[in-house]
Amino acid sequence: MTSSPVIRNAFIALMLAGTAATLPAQAQSAQTETMSAQDHSAWTAILSDFVMESDDGVNRVDYASLRDDTSAFASLNAYIETLAAQPISTLPDDAQFAAWANLYNALTVQIIIENYPVDSIRDISSGLFSRGPWKQDVITVEGETLSLDNIEHDILRVRFDDPRVHYAVNCASIGCPNLQTQAWTAETLDEDLNAAARDYINHPRGVRFRRDGRLEVSSIYRWFREDFGGSEDGVIAHLLQFADDDLAERINARPDIAGHDYDWSLNDIAS
Repeated sequence: MTSSPVIRNAFIALMLAGTAATLPAQAQSAQTETMSAQDHSAWTAILSDFVMESDDGVNRVDYASLRDDTSAFASLNAYIETLAAQPISTLPDDAQFAAWANLYNALTVQIIIENYPVDSIRDISSGLFSRGPWKQDVITVEGETLSLDNIEHDILRVRFDDPRVHYAVNCASIGCPNLQTQAWTAETLDEDLNAAARDYINHPRGVRFRRDGRLEVSSIYRWFREDFGGSEDGVIAHLLQFADDDLAERINARPDIAGHDYDWSLNDIAS
């Protein structure tokens, strides 16, 4: 059963607080146990087996094989259940970020498999007037039922206020930043997020130039402009932060965004 908005807001407030200092002793004890037990190796094993790096730079998922591999799919489900059972809000910041991003991505893969075959994640409805599964309640963490939107927009984007969130979560689409071949971990989070940002921005689905030389970028930079400085200049500054030298030179030569685009096709190896 979905909780009331008051309870949901109280839960999200706990997520945003990001500290265990005011938690009761029992919760602080759980924090210590969870911090030492945080392990995403099961998710890494699934990613390494079923996410394929392609020559075009877009990682694709072998959804059919994962669906048909009963052991691997059971491992995916068990990983999600185990992670959701932990008091994620009591972890240090980097561990929280990694846990929420991994949970989001694992849930997305699970949802695709449960509805497979589909041409696009937007073909999976979460309501009569809703395209995509993002608003559907899919998991319970610390007693609160959450949707994918809750994890991304109410927790990750607000709690961490880091534009690199958009390179960490994957929406099962060609136009999205890659689903990585290994799980996010606290130990290497910063460098891995920077690598993911560079990978996307220096790929045509992130930044490209039209035949007339005008700049076109992913719709991510329009949908979530507020996360990238709140203006076109802010978006350009973000792109330049991660652009290779040649790309940065071209952006600086014509730093006006002429359009946005996004490919919602499923990132399926069979496509």
